[in-house]
Amino acid sequence: MEFLSAYILPVMYGGVGNLAAYLAAHVLLCLLPAFFIAGAMAALIPKETITRFLGRTAPKTVAYPAAAAAGSLLAVCSCTIVPLFAGIYRKGAGLGPAITFLFFAPAANILALVYTGGVIGADLAFARLILSLSFGIGIGLIMALIFRADDAARDRATDTLFAAQSGEGMRRASLLFLLVWVALLLAATLKLDILTGTYFRIELPFAAADAWQAALDRLVPHDPGRGEEGVSVQGVVLIGLLAVIGVSAWRGLENIQNGVDAWTRASLALIASTLLFAALSIETGEEGLRIGFTGKFFGVALALGLLHFLAAKRLSDDELRDWLWESWRFVKQIFPLLVIGVFVVGMIRVVIRPEWIEALAGTNSILGNLAGVAFGVVMYFPTLVEVPIAKMFLDLGMHRGPLLAYLMSDPELSLQSILIISAIIGRAKTGTYVGFVALFSAAAGLIYGAWIDGTPLAVLGLWLGGFLVALAALLGVAHRRSTSLTGA
Repeated sequence: MEFLSAYILPVMYGGVGNLAAYLAAHVLLCLLPAFFIAGAMAALIPKETITRFLGRTAPKTVAYPAAAAAGSLLAVCSCTIVPLFAGIYRKGAGLGPAITFLFFAPAANILALVYTGGVIGADLAFARLILSLSFGIGIGLIMALIFRADDAARDRATDTLFAAQSGEGMRRASLLFLLVWVALLLAATLKLDILTGTYFRIELPFAAADAWQAALDRLVPHDPGRGEEGVSVQGVVLIGLLAVIGVSAWRGLENIQNGVDAWTRASLALIASTLLFAALSIETGEEGLRIGFTGKFFGVALALGLLHFLAAKRLSDDELRDWLWESWRFVKQIFPLLVIGVFVVGMIRVVIRPEWIEALAGTNSILGNLAGVAFGVVMYFPTLVEVPIAKMFLDLGMHRGPLLAYLMSDPELSLQSILIISAIIGRAKTGTYVGFVALFSAAAGLIYGAWIDGTPLAVLGLWLGGFLVALAALLGVAHRRSTSLTGA
């Protein structure tokens, strides 16, 4: 009994708290729009539109820069990027460009780079950009080479799956519908003054508000320095609304191909209302709740109004049904794995102390950089949260080389992301991707750390050249083995 209360319960409590904080803070305004965007990609974009820029046979000089450029504009975490990755991959994007998008978007989007430069230093932000871009494209090219036979087979399968859209261009209304969803995601997630600022407030009398928030702070601590986001009174309401959305969506979207019914309309109305509620700024005070109407609220409201108009007036019933079904299919495939991953990570964070990683990563060694990568796997933090955590490690004595390895691996290799990616592309591809991300992140940390320690650029060039030669040799072996197996 003592072992249970001293060890097991705190670990389980850590998992529950981490899951509650994630559901309250990130699912509605980050992940939910991403599911709808992924559904729109799969349902509304003709395959030829995707393959022209990101397809397996598209020119590499077009596909890989386009994938990186698309990712650079999305200031969202890996769990939000994964549904978008699933959307373009399902619709015919080549494995290589899709992997580049998956790697580069959370690791080096514009907001992450600006925040990194402001908190830690411009040199590390520049290194993060250059190494994430080159290694993201490199990993994509390697994955495309290793799995080229499988990629070709999947390409033929998508030809069959989306044959009904062959020869059609993307309708302007469909494109606008997709872009408005992207605008909603950006309005809900970007940390710009025009969006985060409050333009007017109303006061609601609720004497118990402060006491409720104090109780929540005790249950799920709020400590930005440790990446603990906590749960607010607003967050508790959002978790409850999320559960209601789940029930109504199951009733209204599971059989959407049979037609729209009252459950479908109720679930969509509830989703829209909840998104608006999540965009409010709600604070507790001695006299009650202060509800602030932010720029984010008005941006989300405008986007929802445009989406309603486009859905009602510009999209056909078949397009709407296909979009809702594809979105729901992504939710069923991804969300349960996300919940499991976030819960397990919360339990691991109770056991592993940041000080242990700092002690291992105090020097720019292979072990130190691998420790930085390992920390990125088991101690996932949402986008931008990893930056103040990295600053804390730097203050504790972590070397800047392993720090970069952590910043490159944390957005990519979280446990929940690995589980979800495996469900999308399979275990073999996921294992290969994880291995290369770990290898390249550690190599990036070693290179940058050696430069910080004063190693001449010429010597670094020789190190990098040796690394690339060894990697090319390994890829040559993989290429010959794949050719012998396929007979190509």
